[in-house]
Amino acid sequence: MDTPGRRTPCCSRSTGRPARRITRAVQYAGRLLSWSLAAGMATAATQLLFAPRADWWAFCWPLPWYLTCVSALAWAVLRAHEKGSQDPPDEDSLPDSWDQAA
Repeated sequence: MDTPGRRTPCCSRSTGRPARRITRAVQYAGRLLSWSLAAGMATAATQLLFAPRADWWAFCWPLPWYLTCVSALAWAVLRAHEKGSQDPPDEDSLPDSWDQAA
């Protein structure tokens, strides 16, 4: 419920709401990438070691690899969007961080 004195902009950097939403999407895409890669390795190992002869197996075992490619592309696009939406560091604090790194 909106309060009278409070504005709720749809896409404001000050609220942090879109940033949290894109960060959550990046996390989910990364998890999907990890799990689909693990499933792809498991199905490849099963194909190599056991060579299942079921008709459906020839269709199903490469599916996690396709999902891995799609989720890697989605993660890369979302991560680039997340990085692009972050505010650049202030010029005053930039040399301090360089001195600290050195």
